[in-house]
Amino acid sequence: MSAAAISLTLDPNRPRADQVYRHLRELILTGGLAAGQRLPATRTVARSLGLSRNTVLAAYDRLAADGFIDNRRGAGAFVSADLPQTNAQRAAPRPAISHRARAVSASKTGHQWIDDPAQRMLPFAAGIPDLSQFPFAVWARLLARHWRRPDLAEAYSPDPAGLPALRHAIAGYLQSSRDLDCTPDQIIVVSGAQAAIDLVARLLLNPGDTAWIEDPGYPGTASALLAAGAKPVPVPVDGAGLDVAAGIRTAPTARLACVTPTHQFPLGMTMSLPRRLELLDWASGAGAFVLEDDYDGEYRYTGKPLQPLFNLDHGRVIYIGSLSRAMFPGLRVGYLVVPAPLVGPALALRRHIDGHPAVTVQPALADFIAEGHFAAHLRRTRTIYAARQDHLLDLAGTLWQPHLQLTRRDGGVHVIGRLNAPATDRQIAGTAAQTGVVLRPLSTLHHASRHRHDGLILGYAGHPEAALTDAANTLAEVLRQPL
Repeated sequence: MSAAAISLTLDPNRPRADQVYRHLRELILTGGLAAGQRLPATRTVARSLGLSRNTVLAAYDRLAADGFIDNRRGAGAFVSADLPQTNAQRAAPRPAISHRARAVSASKTGHQWIDDPAQRMLPFAAGIPDLSQFPFAVWARLLARHWRRPDLAEAYSPDPAGLPALRHAIAGYLQSSRDLDCTPDQIIVVSGAQAAIDLVARLLLNPGDTAWIEDPGYPGTASALLAAGAKPVPVPVDGAGLDVAAGIRTAPTARLACVTPTHQFPLGMTMSLPRRLELLDWASGAGAFVLEDDYDGEYRYTGKPLQPLFNLDHGRVIYIGSLSRAMFPGLRVGYLVVPAPLVGPALALRRHIDGHPAVTVQPALADFIAEGHFAAHLRRTRTIYAARQDHLLDLAGTLWQPHLQLTRRDGGVHVIGRLNAPATDRQIAGTAAQTGVVLRPLSTLHHASRHRHDGLILGYAGHPEAALTDAANTLAEVLRQPL
């Protein structure tokens, strides 16, 4: 392809490197640039578009970071040869989607993440932020701002999708932090990620439909699917994320695939770009949907956040985010970003379930995001949590060898410990609990016994370094004793 073929009309109000990146990404996804094809030199593209070379270099670097291209020293940039063949249906018009709201029985539920509230503050409890870092004084001021003289219209008649100001703030945050391309009208505010999964399951699945779930994976996903009358199908994960080929062999006609592509729960790997495209091609061909749970995407410690699946296919991907995980668990606020054709059906179903989200915190939360307090809180806690992961890994290397080996991850708020001990992960977790150390056995998060591996989940974000040190010494004693 010549530089002349890379032509686009630049919007002066948007970052130019971002526009070049998006244009080239679309060419790759739609086959305009084939796998293995050499891209024009950055100087040539810059001259053709009237841009500085640094602008084009920034776009190429971002394409390389996301896995779309490979930079070869002395040879130039080439479209990654690992990308799967583009499914022609991706760019084709999609058939109309019909949905109906329905009541389902929740009598059948899967195993839940059982969590004793008294244990949440104990060392190594996972998924818990450090509440001492949260700016409660700012939060109290914002709550008071809105409820001393409340907007009575909002109090009388809340929007079923959530307060418009909050949806605008979330859309702006997603655009700046994730480069996620959506409008406020596509956002539905819910009471946490679990409520979002439940709404999607009820919306998209009929009783008896099959849905892929990651194995190991978040147990609440299986519970929501079972409550909707669907059949969860465990699909193994490997170093590249969900094994799409295994899912196709097991349940090729599944209606939904539930994934955590940015930071797989609980193992922590990132789904590779070839695997992402393979998943989307399957969904397009099968007429299925993909539920993208970005449960802790705020906490990435190296490089920019990865492109969400939602950006690669706006028609088949539903994106879930949570604000409670980064702020405080009792907030209970999450959100969905849904394809435009699903907004109406989703809101119709939502009216049957709970009508609308609680209005109390929404005005304050909109200001908390819009005024930059949320971004500042994330910057501060990212630095703290990254240091705590480093500290925990240092402790593991000193105290737990050869019984327990931890793997460093680029993001998240927990790590996985691989066992090299005669005892099982459940036995070790049970003994550690008697000493005040909370460990989650990895084996309890497997859905199929043939995929099962022992290991331990260790949370670090919510625990100061001194507490981590004390708990690490206690765990070292547990690992050394016969069980």
